[in-house]
Amino acid sequence: MPKKPIPPTPATADPAAYTHQDRRPYIPAGTEAGAEQLNPKVQAHTLRELDKNPIVHRGQDPELQWLGKYAHEGDHQPDYLRLDIRSLYRHEHIRPQELMARLYRERLAEANAQLGLFGQDYQTVDELDKPLSYYQHHAAWENHLILGDSLAVMTSLLEREGLGQKVQMVYLDPPYGIKYGSNWQIKLNNRTVQDGKDEHLSSEPEQIKAFRDTWELGIHSYLSYLRDRLLVARELLTESGSCFVQISDENVHLVRSLMDEIFGSSNFVSLITVKKTSARSAELLAGISDYLVWYAKSRDAIKFRPIYKDREINREILAQYSFVETEQGRRRLTKEEYNDPGSIAGKLFRPVILTSEKGYSKGKDLFEFEGKLYGPGSRFWSTSPDKGLPNLVRKKRLMAQGNSINLVRYLDDFPLMPIADLWDDTASGGGEDKRYVVQTTQKVIQRCILMTTDPGDLVLDPTCGSGTTAYVAEQWGRRWITMDTSRIALNIAKTRLMTASFPYYRLYDEASQDLRQGFVYREVPHITLKSLANDEPPATEKLYDQPEEDKKRLRVAGPFTVETLQSLNPVPPEELEAPKQELESHAQFEARVFAGLTASGIRNGAKNEQAVFLRVERRASPALPAEGYWRDADGRERKAYFLLGPRFGTVSKSQVNDAVKECRQLGDADWLVVLGFAFDDAIENRAQTTSAGTFQVTRARIGEDLLQEGLLKKDKKAASFVTIGEPEIGLLRDAATGSATVEVRGLDIWDPINNRLAARSVEDIAYWMLDDDYDGSNFLVRQVFFCGGEKSEFRKWRQKLDLQASASAKQRAEQTLRIELDEDAWERLYGFQSHPIEARPGRRVAVRVISQFGEESTQVLTL
Repeated sequence: MPKKPIPPTPATADPAAYTHQDRRPYIPAGTEAGAEQLNPKVQAHTLRELDKNPIVHRGQDPELQWLGKYAHEGDHQPDYLRLDIRSLYRHEHIRPQELMARLYRERLAEANAQLGLFGQDYQTVDELDKPLSYYQHHAAWENHLILGDSLAVMTSLLEREGLGQKVQMVYLDPPYGIKYGSNWQIKLNNRTVQDGKDEHLSSEPEQIKAFRDTWELGIHSYLSYLRDRLLVARELLTESGSCFVQISDENVHLVRSLMDEIFGSSNFVSLITVKKTSARSAELLAGISDYLVWYAKSRDAIKFRPIYKDREINREILAQYSFVETEQGRRRLTKEEYNDPGSIAGKLFRPVILTSEKGYSKGKDLFEFEGKLYGPGSRFWSTSPDKGLPNLVRKKRLMAQGNSINLVRYLDDFPLMPIADLWDDTASGGGEDKRYVVQTTQKVIQRCILMTTDPGDLVLDPTCGSGTTAYVAEQWGRRWITMDTSRIALNIAKTRLMTASFPYYRLYDEASQDLRQGFVYREVPHITLKSLANDEPPATEKLYDQPEEDKKRLRVAGPFTVETLQSLNPVPPEELEAPKQELESHAQFEARVFAGLTASGIRNGAKNEQAVFLRVERRASPALPAEGYWRDADGRERKAYFLLGPRFGTVSKSQVNDAVKECRQLGDADWLVVLGFAFDDAIENRAQTTSAGTFQVTRARIGEDLLQEGLLKKDKKAASFVTIGEPEIGLLRDAATGSATVEVRGLDIWDPINNRLAARSVEDIAYWMLDDDYDGSNFLVRQVFFCGGEKSEFRKWRQKLDLQASASAKQRAEQTLRIELDEDAWERLYGFQSHPIEARPGRRVAVRVISQFGEESTQVLTL
């Protein structure tokens, strides 16, 4: 079948990004709409169906039992039935294509006239102004990076977003076991973690569940954690979809049994052994492998694309291809050649029998070869003796051995071999940029994606980590959704995607730019007995990991959103009418928060600045629902009041004002702690003076882990509350040009032990972002700056982009147009001053600062 002609691609230096034709319900930046409330009967019925595995209930497979598997004995309802299914809210909107464009300039070689790389500014689509009707209005697909517990997010995707049976592949890389294994990270720019050292204890409370493997009921909690997520994953998968779970040998047997129960043993595909390290010391046998447990939604309908690798000339291959053809003729390999494959001079081949059990009329006829008659014995010739065998003789593809003739199959008839279930070439090496302490090598995830998805398909990773799945999916033109409870992990993933550049692979249908038609892949001939015997052209095999690359184009990540389960539009408490069960649930959550304050206290990211409370007592006041006591550096007991924000909402400025007013009236506290998951941008950390003295007001973010079940809450190392620093922001005006520049000057964080406001170095800031035309609700990232890492890292990144830009420029010589990096923009990229902003009266600028500990603070300035 002839290939569809590929139209020539116009030479261009613009950073390109793949877009997808698929669409999704638009995510609001504001409050949750009343029309979104899910019918409770529909909700309960749908989720209960997830636990009705027909395979298990028909008794075809055994069922794994563990403590707390069913929350209600006899009812067989899992814990997640009590989940309040929430909507997702957009926290940030990121378009790497436009961010990258600021770093380049184009000019005409003759006129030396500077041209803008993009003529259009960030345009807000109409749906952004209609957050309450986003279920009726749709926008083009954008990938999603989501902060939140994976179970809550996945059920939201299933019930709110309507993604049931829309996900092609799920890749789940959960914690491996129940031990404290130091597989978590304290700072964005530091992967060094040592057991037992206070400075390496996590100040990121959300990572406890995801990366510290600490479980309230040990393996029982762990299995409940996996079961719940796999049940929802099964409903999200398409009929042809696949689910991979990466696990170590510690619990692979339990995970296999669990997935048998959820997907059915008939849908098991493979247990893939993945080499993770080349050498490791151990008391007994060293463990150098992990495992991928692969199940299909339906094995009969599974989508599978074979992946090949080059055949290596080793002892295993020589055991099969043990003959060589030289100018002198055909012979067996010598012992010396077998021991030294490099000494072989000739074509390797192996004899293949030419008979089969399939009978036909002439299949028993005798055939004369080299003056001797041969027959198929008790079987039949694999190809006809009147046409096929003579063609093989003519092509010198027959070889006599004893009383039979065989096909001569050369090694280079098909120089590739399909990968099997042993991946021994995936060990971590020095060539891959490792950004996270438990980062999976790209090759492992790449193979899973290429085997089971096509361009445009949707890939879901409930355990984001450093964002490797999203990164690989982006590279290969797949849509992706990933989530994590750790702000450290999500910020690493976000910066990785914002600064990524990829090859541009040619699309099969360049005219329509439809990714779903796939790429133009390299194809290799596959010579078979059929093609030789019938004088047919050999079949070809597509190499799905080797698409054609367009060297003229520079590609960056497509647009993606950062989303959360927390509504960003504060709702006054008096407007919240909660049903009885909601009040009971809030009371349990409140008790868990207060218990956490005495167990793990409040951290601010610095060593020896953790306030662990001696006791926390409930108060009747809605403005200040609790008070607590801690000791300072001198051993004196100090008092604090707490304001507790909503579980799925933002702490409002009015709530804080009421709390400050009451705290001022009481006059007996040193500290007012505002606890919440999200905060109104207008809330500031600042001291308040009363007639009785001064108290400090501090925002402390609650860890997402406190919304999760099964976590060991009394671990003293587990800080679930981290204070948010207050950045010092300056505005520099240039009257001559009518522009302004934002400058970040520092970060102040309250030290509760020494009772002082500690000024942190600007190097404690990992990166910061600007929306230089903020509309009050939608944070569109228009400028981004990095400052906390090594500047040498950016030099490496620049060299890569510079090379790609130069390659593009060479291809555009006929247009006398060349692209080059903007030196001024690059100098600002690693620093604390923004690009110039037109100082239009009334223009609002939102500044978002992210610390090395993953905490963020937003300030809004008006020009």
